[in-house]
Amino acid sequence: MSKIIEHFQALTQIPHCSKVAERLLDYLVEFAKSRGYTAEVDQAKNIFITKGQPSMCLQAHYDMVCIGKAPRIETYTEEGWMKAKEASLGADNGIGIAMMMALMDKAEDLEFLITSDEEVGLIGANAVTFDVQSKYMLNLDSEDEAEVYIGCAGGADIIASKKDRYVQGKGQCYEVAVRGLPGGHSGVDIDKGIPSAIKVLAEYLDRHDVTQLASLDAGERRNSIPSNAAAIVYSQVPLHGSPMVQVKQLDQKPKILKEGEKVLAMMDAFKQGVHAQNIELGIPDTSINLAIMKTDGKGGLIVETSARSMSAKGLEKLSGETAAFFKSYGFDVALEDKYPAWKPDINDFTNLVSEEMAKVFGDSKLKAIHAGLECGVIAKKYPHIKFASIGPMIRYPHSTREMVNLKSVERTFEVLSGVINRTRP
Repeated sequence: MSKIIEHFQALTQIPHCSKVAERLLDYLVEFAKSRGYTAEVDQAKNIFITKGQPSMCLQAHYDMVCIGKAPRIETYTEEGWMKAKEASLGADNGIGIAMMMALMDKAEDLEFLITSDEEVGLIGANAVTFDVQSKYMLNLDSEDEAEVYIGCAGGADIIASKKDRYVQGKGQCYEVAVRGLPGGHSGVDIDKGIPSAIKVLAEYLDRHDVTQLASLDAGERRNSIPSNAAAIVYSQVPLHGSPMVQVKQLDQKPKILKEGEKVLAMMDAFKQGVHAQNIELGIPDTSINLAIMKTDGKGGLIVETSARSMSAKGLEKLSGETAAFFKSYGFDVALEDKYPAWKPDINDFTNLVSEEMAKVFGDSKLKAIHAGLECGVIAKKYPHIKFASIGPMIRYPHSTREMVNLKSVERTFEVLSGVINRTRP
């Protein structure tokens, strides 16, 4: 097992879900200091580590999306891929952190910017104020080998809510559920044909003319395609399961939401997935994920979505259309955690990184990604810095299928070492 994988294995055993990653923060600070680096922590719990007079800063985030049994993570290796049993793995972005740790073991003169709560709205990146001196910043949060990312989507979370009251239902009460779908990243996987549990549930209820809703518990995280969705409903005709939908007849008689029919109609009408394709970049241009729908048992309902676009204009248009859509069904709407797109930029640094990538992999492509990288936010704070992003091959992040290719980790670290050697002062 390489030193990078050893460090990553250690990280998997320290809980670091978004918003509750303090134990890992303390571990990383102590790790850096024990190897002769200075380490600062700001009010947003970002970490800035430095030694010497470096010209390059490496950047990653230390929180992870916890799905399934995570943060209890039991790793195993299968055909060269590391995976986790019934849990997200945290290779996003734990592998990037482990690479940083391997470089600290070597006492490299570098800056390391490790941000907090990236997975819940780039919260740490938005609050960064450290005195970064480097001329170059290499983000380690990409997920495809032999590719150098030079641009990313911007995004916003659009939250809809409403307050309803309960009335008596009619007919037979059922639990209707969709469970155990593959899930995936709501950005990079949004065009992969992965079914949304919420949309599968909505289509079933619409097809069977179900209009009486007692409760709803659907989705896991804002930035993951829903794997599970369950509703308690009434129906005037018998309901039966299907290959993707489980139906259970219930004896209890809970009351239903007075405007439940509107909620179910909205859930069915919501346009999940890619709204426009970026022909030039060969990736989605705008997309939206219906991530979470939950009732609180007191008449309240909340809906959480994650919108993405490769341009500010596209994000504004999609956000406005989505807000108007929710309002037409009687919801109040708020926008949260908005972050900018990172406009693709080819320069001497991106070309240098691409050259090192080609040396190791035999090929290299300059690309943009339909997901939020912190480069877009951080670049606005440090206009003197040139940015690029790389990473090893990671598949299905933000899901229990997440996996990282171990050979790719080692080869990507070889690229990283080449970039460091060529940017030394």
